[in-house]
Order: sequence, then C-alpha cells, then structure tokens
Amino acid sequence: MSTATDTKELPRLIRAMAVIERVGNALPHPFWLFWILSAILAVVSAILAALDVSVVSPKDGKTVAVQNLLSGDGLQMAVSTAVSNFAEFPPMATIVVVIMGVALAERTGFLQSLMKVTVSRVPTSMVVFAVAFAGTMAHVASAAAYIILVPLGGLAFRAVGRSPILGIVVAYTAIASGYDASPIPTPNDAIFAGITEAAAKTVDPNASVSPLSNWFFNIASSVLLALVITLVTKLVLSKRDDLEADPDAPGDDPDALTLSSREKTGLLRAAIVFGLAAVAIVAVLAPHNSPLRGENGSIVDSPFLDGIAMVVAVLFGLVGITYGVTVGAIEKAADVPRLMAEGIKQMAPVLVLFFAIAQFLAYFSWSRIGDLLSAESARWLGDLGAPTIVIFLGILVLLTLINILVTSGSAMWSLTAPILVPMMMLLDVPAETTQALFRIADSGSTAITPMSPYFVMALGFLQRYRKNAGIGTLASYTLPLALAMTVAWTLLFLAWWALGIPLGPGAPVR
Repeated sequence: MSTATDTKELPRLIRAMAVIERVGNALPHPFWLFWILSAILAVVSAILAALDVSVVSPKDGKTVAVQNLLSGDGLQMAVSTAVSNFAEFPPMATIVVVIMGVALAERTGFLQSLMKVTVSRVPTSMVVFAVAFAGTMAHVASAAAYIILVPLGGLAFRAVGRSPILGIVVAYTAIASGYDASPIPTPNDAIFAGITEAAAKTVDPNASVSPLSNWFFNIASSVLLALVITLVTKLVLSKRDDLEADPDAPGDDPDALTLSSREKTGLLRAAIVFGLAAVAIVAVLAPHNSPLRGENGSIVDSPFLDGIAMVVAVLFGLVGITYGVTVGAIEKAADVPRLMAEGIKQMAPVLVLFFAIAQFLAYFSWSRIGDLLSAESARWLGDLGAPTIVIFLGILVLLTLINILVTSGSAMWSLTAPILVPMMMLLDVPAETTQALFRIADSGSTAITPMSPYFVMALGFLQRYRKNAGIGTLASYTLPLALAMTVAWTLLFLAWWALGIPLGPGAPVR
C-alpha cells in the first residue's frame, strides 16, 4: 500500500513542514515570548525617546511622543500597575464567567452526547457535511473539541462504510481550520473581543466590542466552510488511493456512537430547558421599556449585550445541569460548583499567559509606540493609495504566516491587535472588521502546521488506522482542505464587506 510519505508526490510540502517544525520548536513558550518582547520594547522605547521621536495623531491632531520604559516613570508604571493590568485585562473576567457555564455542559457529558447525535444520525450521503459542521460547533468545547470529535469522525465514517482515515481528517480540519467560525458563541469570542476592545480604546476611549461582534459572520462562515469541506472531500480526497486502513488496525467499539436511554432523555430535557430559557429571554426583551434594553429601547447598545457573556454562561449552565442531573453526573448541589471549578482549573494555563500578555499590552500602550506605528502605517497606506481590499489581503497573508508559528490565537491577536486595530480604525475600518479578518488567518493554516499540539494529537488518532503515518501524511490530507477553506472564507469576507452587511449585533462591517 502506498502512502503520501512513501511517494514523491509532496516532497516540498514535507520538507517545508520539517522546517516549520524546527523553527517553531526553537521559539520560547508564549509566556516567555511576551516577557522577551517586553524587554525588547523597553530598549526600543528608550532609543526612540532619546531621539525625540513623535507623531501627530490623526484622531485629534495632538503630538504624541514615545515614552521611555526604562526611565523612572516607566519603572514606576510597571510596578504600580502590574496587578491592575492583570485584573482589568478585558478578556479576564469575561472568559472566566463563560467557562464556568461551558464547564457544566462539558463535564457532565452534554457536549459529547450532542456531538454524537450530530455525526451519527444523518444519512450516509450527508456524513461528511455532518462531521464538518459538527467541527465548527465543537469549538464551544475549546480544546476538548479535538479530543471528542476527531476520533468520533473516524467512527462515524467507518460506520457508513467509508474510510475512518478520511473521517479523522475531515473532523480535525473542520475544527482546526474553522476554529473561529463557530455558529455558537464560544470562549474565544470573549477573548478576542476583549483584546480588540483594548486595542480600539487607543483610538476611541469609548470603544466597546461585544463577544457577539462577529456572530452573524461566524454563522455564515460555519455553513460555508462545512460545504467547502464536503466539496473538496468528494472531489479531491475521496479520489486518493491511500485511504484504506491497515488490515491489522484495531476494530472500533460499535457502541461508541450509541447513546444510552438516559443520555437521550438528558438531551431531550436539556433541549426543552434551553427552549424555555430562550423564550424567557425573548419575553423579557420584548417590551420597549425592558430594563435589559438601552436608551430609546435599543437592543444593540443595551445591558443585555453588555452582559451577553453572563447570558451565554447561564444558558450553558442550565443545559449542563439539566443533562447532568438526568444522567447522574450531578447527584448533589455541591457537584455544580465542583464542575465549574474544574473548568476554571482547565483554563489555568491560559490565565497564566494572560498575566504576561496584560503586562506587555500595558507597556506597549504606555510607551505610545503603538500610536506611532499605527499612525505612521495608516499615513503610509493612505499616501500609497492602496485599495482597502488590497490592505485586507496583505494583513491576511501576514497573519496567516504568523499563525503557522504562533498557533495560540490569543497570543497572536495580543501581539498584532495593538497595531492592526488602531491602524485600520484610522483608515475608517471598524475594529470588529479587522477582528473578523484575523479570524480567517488564525484558523486557515492551523490544520497544516505541526506547531499545533492538536496536529500531533490528530496524527496519533490517524496512526490507529495506519501505523506508518507521519507529519507529511496528515499534512498532505489537510492541505487541500485548508487552502480551499481559506480562499472561500476570504471571498466571503470580501463579499460581506462589499455588501455592507453587519458582522454582528451593533457591529457594522464598514
């Protein structure tokens, strides 16, 4: 049996993957990366301040001079604001609140059962689309999406007589290269919105970015990407002659996709509770003078959207508790806070990274280097006269290349948002639009880079069915899907921009 790694079909790709892996492995952990960048920032600020570098701000016409982080004032700022920088880091509180609710849905098994239903109860002809679309919805479970859905993809495909290798590839690519296209609000939406808002405030102190600021775009993106995966799988991947599993590969558990009667009852009850909660929310919001509406009855600028993270957390919490009580995962009231705490514990590495990111962003803002870069970049692009769409494509290429090495979305956006968001705002492009562009780059190349820890995880699942599969094997399968998804997603974004469709509630695209 021939495999992609045994032939010369993609030698350049395999060599490129090896180079990317070596370069990426040489990078420090993102926690240390931000401290190293802070040190570099301090030195650069000292040099620019000594040269009296300044810029006239396009937003108010005032002169903005670079401030020296290595000065007494800089040291005073760094020490006195360290705790508040962390405590007031925009994504901090929001992500913790959302995760507490999502943890109840995940830890009780609700999300896993929901994924089983999604991939198992569909006609054979629809199995590719079902697994792909489930991949876009699975992001609500964060990293657990890979652990749950990737092996389920293989099981679902084998159950309908198709290659389990293809099922693993479809599930993994749908999650990785469509990671920021979930039709359901996810913890990442809260993280990205917080980082975007912090960057936008350097231009507009009153800027506010909701976790739902890209929701409409995300819904359309998830459907489009699932359709693209289905099409490419049918026209390209299914034509390959190396998809058969090894003859001595272990058999799958035939009951792995089967729900017990208690799980079915739990899902039904959870659906009823969700429906009742949704009706209650609509009923409260319906009156023009509702306390959850804003001035003049506005929903776009309202307490409801300001507190949408809490609403999302409560909805997930309600369905999680309902399901958990039904299946026995929650036996007493004390189990609820215990499961919520387990969710927070799972987020501990992210919170530690947030501390380093929060300090870097505070130093970056105080030094005013961000103002300098944004203003000069906006002026240069304005003088260049490049069409906005060309600028979009340039940003997309830049972020895609960065994403190959820095696969953490929050880390990459924290690095680039302080420059890109203000720069684009000065070109009259809303912060939410730049964030939508970032989503495409943050997702597209993830499925092909070995720097993602989930790439290695997916390879492990693949090796269950083909022992000699390697990095090149998986990359050769995911590459056509990832490229097609990125191109289609970019075209959707450009059409969205051209038509002027809002990206989400209260979030105009231009």
